[in-house]
Amino acid sequence: MAFLRFFGVSADELMGGKYTIAVLTFIVFFLGAKIITWVTEKFILKLTSKTKTEVDDLLVRKTNKPISFMLLLIGFKLAIVPLELQNGLNEALQHIITTLLLFVLVYVFVSIFDIAMTSWVHSRATKKALEPDENLIKVSSKIFRVILFVAALFIVLSIWSVQVGPLLASLGIIGIAVAFGLQNTLGNVFGGFSLLIDRSIKVGDIVKIDEDTTGTVIDVGLRATKIRTWDNEVIIIPNGKLAGSNIKNYVLPNPIARIVIPFSVVYGSNVDTVKKIVMDEINKLDNLDKTHDAMVMFLEMGSSSLNFKAFVWLKSYKDRFGTKEKLNCMIYNALNKNNITIPFPQLDVWVKDFQKRAPEKSKAGKGNNAKRKVVKTGETPE
Repeated sequence: MAFLRFFGVSADELMGGKYTIAVLTFIVFFLGAKIITWVTEKFILKLTSKTKTEVDDLLVRKTNKPISFMLLLIGFKLAIVPLELQNGLNEALQHIITTLLLFVLVYVFVSIFDIAMTSWVHSRATKKALEPDENLIKVSSKIFRVILFVAALFIVLSIWSVQVGPLLASLGIIGIAVAFGLQNTLGNVFGGFSLLIDRSIKVGDIVKIDEDTTGTVIDVGLRATKIRTWDNEVIIIPNGKLAGSNIKNYVLPNPIARIVIPFSVVYGSNVDTVKKIVMDEINKLDNLDKTHDAMVMFLEMGSSSLNFKAFVWLKSYKDRFGTKEKLNCMIYNALNKNNITIPFPQLDVWVKDFQKRAPEKSKAGKGNNAKRKVVKTGETPE
């Protein structure tokens, strides 16, 4: 009863028509929300599960409860109207409910955008036989969320009778000052946009930035990109710096990759036999890319060896390191099995015997009776 007295409602008034209408209005919308949830789970989801795409299933699951909650808020908003509460209280309640409705609506729009964007990127990648660009999905979702949240914030301010015009002017002046103070941060943000537009890297790519930075891209954010190295260390590189760097992307333009295996044999080996033995070992691999021909080339007659290189194309860059180690073992064992020696660096020194000749004594100076004159200190020689 104290609760009723706080709102200025007596027990007799509670039994009156306006309160009955308010309660019935809320009950109708409450039951409507429950019915929509039940129908969605029992019938609509069964229908959508029979379609070829999963987009409709995701949309129904993601928006079912938010829409039911919106119905409850609308029912509560309409139920307040016949109560004829005090102006200040009625206005505050209406503004609160409208604000909640707006943010629930923003959540629904964001969910629909995420599902639609994900579906579009995956279908586009499937048509082109490429991996879906998860980075494009993440960054697009972040940008859409920011834009929608800012728009909702200004709408909420207008609902609460806050003058948006002067606020925008103030924000413009503040924005200019902030832009000067955050030049590096803004440079990183625009660097992230350029990476997204150019599609230089995406999550899952194996990249090499410099001699000390090689690994897998695990995240491309608005400010920085995270790369996990082979030692399971995460390196965070600002996008502004990354956009101005030379990036070696092992994934582009397609997953096909080439490995090069150098090896040597001793002088006197049959070059054609060596090439045939190594090619036979290469053809035993089960992950070769058939669109490119593997080859073994005799490149150099070195100081102590005949130097070859095997060029092998693989279906996926992910097999590069494992296959290179495996093929090294196969070539080594095959050459040993065929009695072809693998040389190691060596230097042969040839020493020639020669007869030592005794040096003739010089006769210069014999019979030299030249006189020497000793000059004492302080005297001048003649």
